[in-house]
Amino acid sequence: MASRPEVIAPPEIFYDDSEARKYTSSSRIVQIQATLSERALELLALPEDDIPKLLLDIGCGSGLSGETLTENGHHWIGLDISASMLNVALEREVEGDLLLGDMGQGLGVRPGVIDGAISISAVQWLCNADKSSHNPRLRLKAFFTSLYKCLSNGARAVFQVYPENIDQRELILNAAMHAGFAGGIVVDFPHSSKRRKEFLVLTCGQRSVNSSVSKGKNEDGESCSEEDSEDEENQTVCISDRHRPRKKQKKNNKSGKGKEWILRKKEQMRRRGNAVPQDSKYTGRKRKDRF
Repeated sequence: MASRPEVIAPPEIFYDDSEARKYTSSSRIVQIQATLSERALELLALPEDDIPKLLLDIGCGSGLSGETLTENGHHWIGLDISASMLNVALEREVEGDLLLGDMGQGLGVRPGVIDGAISISAVQWLCNADKSSHNPRLRLKAFFTSLYKCLSNGARAVFQVYPENIDQRELILNAAMHAGFAGGIVVDFPHSSKRRKEFLVLTCGQRSVNSSVSKGKNEDGESCSEEDSEDEENQTVCISDRHRPRKKQKKNNKSGKGKEWILRKKEQMRRRGNAVPQDSKYTGRKRKDRF
């Protein structure tokens, strides 16, 4: 299997019946999915009140990550664009409710009912334009805007992503911030090229302003120190507060064109021999709005 299947074909085409079964039957993939899902669930920081939560698994595939949610006692709804992947999930009799859909067109979920959301290796697919009608910025906007609406106040969303480069990371993060989320990037094992994992941790609602982003883990499984976040290569936590773009104020093209400017221009015209009206108390006077 290619390391970056998103550059080969659209997900609904790449994950056909053969690829979906091969993906699900791989013991290595199963282990990786379980580990990443456990970490995403940890970053969700759900209340420890022994009350099952309703979670959203975006890009659920064949239900491997959903099984982790079930084992932790939560209910979940899975969304995926690959019908073949969902068919394998049905054969495996996963506990979650499954939806066939494109997250780039928005999530058709009732507002304010989801207690948290996770996604494993799926969001970066939105950065590709698989069709002529696809615009990555608009698809990310539709996804994050609809996700923000369906989450309850103060709920978190955690996405494990594989950004291809810094620009792609910023594209995803900026789309989330413009939708109203607060949060940032958590990087586990920042010094390892193979074990390095990035998680986009977002919080919605009024409590998102004061929310903090968890720290990444190092090779010993402990939280990374803040010194590791001094540069991009060793970055552990990159927090981006919610900043909505300010509207550009219109510049006043008439600045500096008051009465003095008009009198000076009229004097210049007189020296050139042009016919210029005489100065009066109305020279340079501001007209009323109705004019």
